[in-house]
Amino acid sequence: MEHAKDVANGAQTPQSSGQHTSINKPQDPMDSTKFREAAHAAVDEIINYYDTLPSRRVLSSVEPGYLRSLLPSGPPEDPEPWHEIQKDIESKIMPGLTHWQSPNFMAFFPASSTYPGMLGELYSAAFTAPAFNWLCSPAITELETVVLDWLAKLLNLPDCYLSRGEGGGVIQGSASEAVVTVMVAARERYLREKSEGLEGEAREDKIAHLRGKLVALGSEQAHSSTHKAANIAGTRYRSVPVHLEDDFALTGRGLRKTIEDCKAKGQEPFYLTVSLGTTSTCAVDCFEEIAQVAKDYPSIWIHVDAAYAGAALVCGEFQHHTAHFSAFDSFDMNMHKWLLTNFDASCLYVKRRRDLTDALSITPSYLRNTFSDSGLVTDYRDWQIPLGRRFRAMKIWFVLRTYGISGLKAHIRHHIQLGDLFHGLIKSRSDLFAVLTPPAFALTVITIIPRRQRRQRSSIPADRPDPAHEAYTNDFTPDATNQHLIDANALTKEVYELVNSRGEIFLTSGVVGGVYVIRIVSANPMAEEKYVRRAFDILVKTAEEVLAGKEPVPRENGVEENPLVKMPVPRLG
Repeated sequence: MEHAKDVANGAQTPQSSGQHTSINKPQDPMDSTKFREAAHAAVDEIINYYDTLPSRRVLSSVEPGYLRSLLPSGPPEDPEPWHEIQKDIESKIMPGLTHWQSPNFMAFFPASSTYPGMLGELYSAAFTAPAFNWLCSPAITELETVVLDWLAKLLNLPDCYLSRGEGGGVIQGSASEAVVTVMVAARERYLREKSEGLEGEAREDKIAHLRGKLVALGSEQAHSSTHKAANIAGTRYRSVPVHLEDDFALTGRGLRKTIEDCKAKGQEPFYLTVSLGTTSTCAVDCFEEIAQVAKDYPSIWIHVDAAYAGAALVCGEFQHHTAHFSAFDSFDMNMHKWLLTNFDASCLYVKRRRDLTDALSITPSYLRNTFSDSGLVTDYRDWQIPLGRRFRAMKIWFVLRTYGISGLKAHIRHHIQLGDLFHGLIKSRSDLFAVLTPPAFALTVITIIPRRQRRQRSSIPADRPDPAHEAYTNDFTPDATNQHLIDANALTKEVYELVNSRGEIFLTSGVVGGVYVIRIVSANPMAEEKYVRRAFDILVKTAEEVLAGKEPVPRENGVEENPLVKMPVPRLG
């Protein structure tokens, strides 16, 4: 219809005119001169944005659907100048942004962004290519191989994960994408091993029979991406229980029991996610114990999810965690969380790259070329689920070179110190806060403590039942324990929601082992001591404000209304 309309309005094609005509290139609304002007203006605005981040409300306060009413119903018919487009960023886009780079952002985990990383994205956009094989742009593939080997050595990963052997690294979009990728590889490896020696229909029947028995495993505190990956891979998922006394870490005994339970039910565990830094509390699973269990079940693929905390491995004091990684099949960490590289830059390593390529390689005729057929080059399309891929190695290269190893270590250690400072501040107010688990990787997880009921002199005669007496309030019974948890959870949630509603800082919450908690992590590039102390002051003020509103109201007979019972609070870290 649009073509017919254009012709009706006088536009002609060589076919419609009946004679040869030259084909004129349409005018570019942004030529190199205009691009230089626009780029300068954009860079100035980005710098101003970062300079003003501390003073901006960190959490967006817009309502769902706010943007549609501010924008036209469709794109403009004619080109618009850059200055008209740019002014809409502050007026229309900025109100709907949550400022992840703000020093007052202490929620989730950080999503780093730095100027070297931005420059890498700029070049990547300029050199844009789908990069599905080496021939698309050899530099894109080869730089990725080199910088991921650099990073593997920096993180103290075993040599089996380096490209010079059977392993190697590949950049994925996210840790969740990495989990899906390796789970598919794990599934195919397991089915291939269990059907070895069979051919034709017998092999197909064996594989079909096994598929219905496959089960992926992860601890109760493993990221939800493992469960989602199992759904995508078409297998069952089962979580392995973890406990507070183990700081919610996955243990060897817990893993072995779950595997044995699955086997007893005729199920076939084929994959396990272990964690270096769980989402809720940054727990570190018991890798040595798990490695011992793995010896008895060599067909189970074990993947180390170190999405956030893996960045700390650049520092020698954390590198003991990698001592048993050679017993595992894959490892992934996100540079875009804590290591100064903007999203997306998830670095996946496999011990045996053929496990990926055997599961994911399909080569139609239009993708064949002499270099790929020779086997002398890497085609990263066979290491991932999508075909095309971006030039993400450029920004990693820029970041590693700009900061150097010393700069990366200083960055991590600075945040560890801020986390220790915050933990110390929390412990200084043990009347208000309890720490659920020891602080880890700059993360502190807290609850608010309900105040004990005020003891007043009873006006009830001694020969009559007193509702305020401990025999009636159940101070030392299991019911008191349960009620305290209910009260503490409700109180912690109220404090958390009030803090976030005011927008001075942004935190996240969660439920860990039935306990409602507030998570605080200050680990983006703009984090400083003054912002951590301010966050503590806000939490103290808000907790005291909420608790003041919870003070029991005395009845006329002197018995307090709705008294809060006492119990041992969650362990202080």
